[in-house]
Amino acid sequence: MAAELNLNEAVLTTRLDTVVNWARKNSLWPMPFGTACCAIEFMSVMASKYDMSRFGAEAMRFSPRQSDMMLVLGTVTNKLAPVLRTIYAQMAEPKWVISVGVCASSGGMYRTYATLQGIDRVVPVDVYVPGCPPRPESMLYGLMKLQEKIEKESLTMRKDHIARFYESLNRQKELEASRGLSPQQAVREMLLDAGDRGLATIF
Repeated sequence: MAAELNLNEAVLTTRLDTVVNWARKNSLWPMPFGTACCAIEFMSVMASKYDMSRFGAEAMRFSPRQSDMMLVLGTVTNKLAPVLRTIYAQMAEPKWVISVGVCASSGGMYRTYATLQGIDRVVPVDVYVPGCPPRPESMLYGLMKLQEKIEKESLTMRKDHIARFYESLNRQKELEASRGLSPQQAVREMLLDAGDRGLATIF
């Protein structure tokens, strides 16, 4: 006689968002956008002592098309802002951004016309890691907070989040084409316009 099937032991009910987000948070593919000393500190995070691979984020890639988590490590100038936006646009979806250190998060000590006062003005940022430079433990904590965020968000929310950025990228391209501006000039115009309207970001 065949054994009776106990559904409580054979069937698991859950939500699609929960399953997908569980897979996403444990298989992040990081891409470092390193410009200054935070990038040097980040090297130890990937080494054996701190071992970022314990969190399922060891597939380090230097191609945006093979990455879904960007870590901005260091100072970003206004001239470099369009490059950052282009790389973010080329990343595989869904995608996330961690702003590492005070320079990337707020311009840091560089309160000058040449330095972007926070990358969240031009690209969406999910987690901020403070410090100058932050300790490796802080970077790992930032990764853990990102995993918590991924676990709680809905699939449509992430899609809408990214769509707003692409809308701003289209506006940038239109400015470049209609007025003959360089990418740097177009982003500057968008930042000035956002400031006039009391907005903190261009997307």
